Amino acid sequence: MKLTIIGCSGSFPGPDSPSSCYLLEAEGFRMLLDFGNGALGALQRHIGLYDVDAICLSHLHADHCLDMCPYHVVRTYSPVGPLPKVPVYGPSDARRRLNSAYAMPDEPSLDTAFDFVELTPGTFEVGPFEVTAALMNHPVETYGFRVSHGGRSVAYSGDTGESAELVKLASGADVFLCEASHLDRPDLPSGLHLSGRQAAEHAARADVETLVLTHLVPWNDSDRVLEEARGGGFGGRMELARSGAGYDLG
Repeated sequence: MKLTIIGCSGSFPGPDSPSSCYLLEAEGFRMLLDFGNGALGALQRHIGLYDVDAICLSHLHADHCLDMCPYHVVRTYSPVGPLPKVPVYGPSDARRRLNSAYAMPDEPSLDTAFDFVELTPGTFEVGPFEVTAALMNHPVETYGFRVSHGGRSVAYSGDTGESAELVKLASGADVFLCEASHLDRPDLPSGLHLSGRQAAEHAARADVETLVLTHLVPWNDSDRVLEEARGGGFGGRMELARSGAGYDLG
């Protein structure tokens, strides 16, 4: 299994990265976790334009799903005509919300390109992957994911505040992609996002091997996020997410 970070910028694209998007590959199968704004362009540096086999959307904020709209254009209007539908696992309102975002009533809807599957907490198979979805602590319906293959696993927080479910989801993961949107302060809002320190605390409780701090908001100093995370009690490998970074999990 191979993980490639396509986009790791939080809330909106930054100068060095698109918004949230992560590529997982195994046995020739390619799956995206989230497809935030700006990700489609960077994705083409790593795989072919038509090579996405499945998509899992953590939630419906634009920075996690909006490039579904241009990818609909790619698959609906390709030079050889409409391509086979890609299964899209997402929150309950994904089909309606994304069609509203595209908002072209006289053109084919996103249902031409995608087969929407409603997420619920639990474990299911997508190609060669075992995927577990769990509800996170965010103002809208939001899922974290654990993707496993060949005895290795990647956990992804999506967007979340502090969450016991996230610790359970990430337990023992080889790589933990955990959001670290906030700089640390005493009055952090609850049920929204994590700071680097809080991300590291979750990683320590989950006993993961590698913590990758992601959803890095461009107006924050990412080096400060990493420094604050070092105070979270996590003793494993820890680093900032970077667009284009790859992790070979064997």
